[in-house]
Amino acid sequence: MRSRRRAALVVIAALAATAVAPAAGLAACNDPPAAGVDWSKCDKYKKMLNGADLSGAILSRAELGRTDLRGADLSGAKLDEAELSRASLAEAKLAGADLTKATLARADLTAADLTGANLGKAELARAVLRKAKLGGVDLRKANMSRADLENADLSGADLERAELDRSILRGVAFGDANLAGVDLYNARLDGADLSAARGLTQEQIAEACGDGETKLPAGLEPPASWPCPVEPEES
Repeated sequence: MRSRRRAALVVIAALAATAVAPAAGLAACNDPPAAGVDWSKCDKYKKMLNGADLSGAILSRAELGRTDLRGADLSGAKLDEAELSRASLAEAKLAGADLTKATLARADLTAADLTGANLGKAELARAVLRKAKLGGVDLRKANMSRADLENADLSGADLERAELDRSILRGVAFGDANLAGVDLYNARLDGADLSAARGLTQEQIAEACGDGETKLPAGLEPPASWPCPVEPEES
């Protein structure tokens, strides 16, 4: 009898644990915004989180499309594979954040601090990164087609094999950024300082668009096609 009772208690305990588990997972997504909060895989679409302290938060594969994160503190946060299309991240703090394979298409990152962040293989097509701090950022194989990076700081960034075709790079400070294999087809380099950039070739420059204010590394010459005409979409 005692053995049967013990067995029954074990079964009841196992069922209780199973019943509680989903509720615990749901509670995590319902937790209020806070430093270190675990919102991995949670749906936070179109939420108002401007100015929130989410430093060190776990937001891996979270749905944050169209969410207002202006001025939010996301420094050191895990945002790998997160969905952030059209999210508002102007002046947000993202230093040291992990945004590997994150989707930031058409996101607004104006003046955001992304110093030392990981954006490897991230989707940034048509994203706005004007005056953004991107020093030391990992942007290898990132898609930044038609992105607007006017007056951004890319000093020391690693952009190996990134796609920057038709992007706006006017006034960008590249410092000692790695531009090996970067697609610069029709990228606007007017007034950009590439003098200390690494890995840049004459072939890449020939495909890009610059002007008399564009500074190139030693040994590279501006092509005869410069300055390029302004495309209708830019006018």
